[in-house]
Amino acid sequence: MHRSLPLLSLCLAVPALVAAPPKVEPHGLDLTGMDRTVAPGDDFFAYANGAWVKRTEIPADRGSFGVGHEVADLTDKRVAALIKSAAASKAPADSDLRKIGDCYTSFMNEKAIEAKGLSPLKPTFLAIGAIQDRKGLARYLGTTLRADVDVLNATNYHTENLFGLWVAQDLDEPTRYAPFLLQGGLGMPERSYYLDPSAGMAAVRTQYNTHVAAMLKLAGLSNVLTRAAAVVELESRMAKAHLGREESGDVQKGNNHWTRAEFGTKAPGLDWEAFFAAADLKQPEVFVVWQPGAVTGLSALTAEVPLDTWKDYLTFHAMQHWARVLPKAVADQSFAFYGKVLSGATQPRDRWKYGVDLTNQALGEAVGRAYVAKYFPPAEKARAERMVANITAAFRVRIEHLDWMSPETKAKALAKLAALKVGVGYPDHWRDYRALKIVAGDAFGNAQRAERFEYQRNLRKLGRPIDRTEWVMNPQLVNAVNLPVMNALNFPAAILQPPYFDPKRPMVMDYGAIGAVIGHEISHSFDDSGSLFDATGKLSNWWTPEDLKHFQASADQLVKQFDAYEPFPGLHIKGRQTLGENIADVAGLAAAYDAYRLSLDGKEAPVVQGLTGDQQFFLSYAQSWREKTREPLLRQQILTDGHAPASFRPYTVRNLDAWYPAFQVKPGQKLYLAPADRVKIW
Repeated sequence: MHRSLPLLSLCLAVPALVAAPPKVEPHGLDLTGMDRTVAPGDDFFAYANGAWVKRTEIPADRGSFGVGHEVADLTDKRVAALIKSAAASKAPADSDLRKIGDCYTSFMNEKAIEAKGLSPLKPTFLAIGAIQDRKGLARYLGTTLRADVDVLNATNYHTENLFGLWVAQDLDEPTRYAPFLLQGGLGMPERSYYLDPSAGMAAVRTQYNTHVAAMLKLAGLSNVLTRAAAVVELESRMAKAHLGREESGDVQKGNNHWTRAEFGTKAPGLDWEAFFAAADLKQPEVFVVWQPGAVTGLSALTAEVPLDTWKDYLTFHAMQHWARVLPKAVADQSFAFYGKVLSGATQPRDRWKYGVDLTNQALGEAVGRAYVAKYFPPAEKARAERMVANITAAFRVRIEHLDWMSPETKAKALAKLAALKVGVGYPDHWRDYRALKIVAGDAFGNAQRAERFEYQRNLRKLGRPIDRTEWVMNPQLVNAVNLPVMNALNFPAAILQPPYFDPKRPMVMDYGAIGAVIGHEISHSFDDSGSLFDATGKLSNWWTPEDLKHFQASADQLVKQFDAYEPFPGLHIKGRQTLGENIADVAGLAAAYDAYRLSLDGKEAPVVQGLTGDQQFFLSYAQSWREKTREPLLRQQILTDGHAPASFRPYTVRNLDAWYPAFQVKPGQKLYLAPADRVKIW
C-alpha cells in the first residue's frame, strides 16, 4: 500500500491482467522485438525492446502492459480454470475447495449483487450515523483498522482507513512480533496529489472531487457537492500531516516505540483507548509508530474537524472500499476515477479477472496449493533452488573479494548471508482457512469476512514466537519479495516460468532474467535499508565507520545516476526514493552475471541466435523489463513507487564492466560511464 513500510521489498508490481500477447520466439530471445537502429550504448532498453514498443498497443482495460502482464495473463487463466473446477466439484461443505468455488461464483453472480443494492452496507451506514461524539468517532475508526493488506483493491490505491496496522518482527527485539501503526486516510495515491500546485494535479483534484460527490449521491446523500468539497479538504489536511514516500522509507526514522499511555500526550485528539479497544488491540503495551508526525497530525484532526464531515468521509470511503462487491453503478463510478483518471485505462477489466483477484486475496494459499500441484513440478522447484544456491554462492564470493570492506564487516555480512531463509515456489506450511466463513451467494459478506479473517490472523501473531517460514505472497503471484526484518526471501511459483525461467532455452538466458531477480532479492538484504539489519533481523549498525562511509558514498553515486533520468520534461526519477531497488538491481545483476560465468567452469557459452553468452545474458535482462505504460500511471509511479519505471531498469547494465565489450559501448554514447563512475556496491 501507499502507507510505505520498507520491511518488504518487491521486485515487480505486475497486476494480473489479460491480453493477447505479441508473438515471440517460444524459447529464447525475441529478436523481432529489438530495434537495431538504436545503439546499445545510447538506449539499451530501446535496443532490446524498441520494435516491440512500437508495435504494441496497451489494452484498453489497463494502464500498462509488458512481459510481466503476459505471464500474469497465463497464470490467471490457469487459476480461473482451477477455481471453476473447484466450483463445479462436489467438495465437502467448509472444505477449502468449496470455499474457493463459492467465493468466486458469489462474486460472479451479478444479478444477486444488483438485487441486494446497498443493503449490505446498511449496518455500516447505521454505525456511521450513530456517531454522536468524539469517543464514538474513535470507536468507529478503531473498527476500520485492518492489517496492511487490501482484499478488494489489488491495485493498492486506497488507504482509506485512518491508520494501517502491520504486525512484524520488532526491529529492536527480533524474538517478538510488534504492532506497527502506519499513516493512512487518503483516497488518492500520495500526498502530492493533494498538495502539488501544478495544473495537472489540480485537474486530478477536480476530478477526484467530482468522484467523491458521485459516490455520496449513490449513497443517497443530498447536497453532495458541498459535502464532497469538505471531504476532500479533510483529506488535504491529512496529506499535509503525511510523510512523503522518500521519508517514509527511512527505517531509522520509522523505528519509534510508543507505549500505550504515551499516545494521549504525543498524539492528542483521538480517544486512543476507545480506538484500541474497538480495534481488538487491548493487550499490546508498546507500538512502533512509523510516521509519528503523521499520527500526531491525523489524531488532531479527529478533534478539530466537524463530526458531520467525518461521517461523510466515512460514508464515501465505505462506498469506495466495497465498490467491487456493490452494484454496477458503484463499481463503474470507482473505475471512472481510479481506472480512467489515475491509470489512463478506458474500460474496466473483465469481471472474471476481478473474481480471480478477489479469490486469490481471500483464499490465496488454498488456491496456491492447487496451482503448484498442477503447474509447478518438483523438478522445476529443484532447478530454481539450484540457481538460488549458485547466485547466493556468487554473492558470497563477491563479499569475500571486496577490497574496500574490512574483515570485521565482511564477517558480519557473510553471517547474514548464511542465515538467509529462502522460500522457493510455495511455503513450507500452508495457511489454515477453517475459521474463514464463505457463504454461497454472499459476495459482500465473503469479502468482508475475508478481510476480517486476515486482520485477526495478524493479531494472533502478537505474543507468539517468530515464524520465519511465513510467506507474504501467494504462490500464483508473478512477483518476488525480500523481508529484511525476517532476513527471508519468497520466490513464488508463478514467476518461475517462461520467459523468466525456461528449461527449454540456454541457462545463460535464465541467469539474465530470473537470475537477476533472484540476485536482486538477495541483494535487498544489503541495500540501503536491508544493510541496517543484522543476521537476526535486529536493527543495528554492524559496519565499521570507514566501511559505512564507503557504502553511503557509492549509494549517493547511484542516487545521482537515477536523478539524471527524466521520463517527462521537468519530472525526474527520484534517486533517493528508488535507491533500495536500484542497489538491488546493480548488485543482483552483478551476482547473477558472476553465477552464470562460474556455471561454465571457465568456458564460453555457445553462440545462440547469433549472440554470444554475454549478449544473451544482458539482452535477457533488458527484455525481462519490457513494459509500456500510459502517462497518468507512469507519473503516478514516479511519485509513489520505490521502483524506477521498468524502461529505465535495463540501464543498470552500464554499471557492469562486462556489458561494455559485449556491445562495443564507447565513450560519447549516452549510457557510457567511465570505469571510475560505474557503481560497484557489492
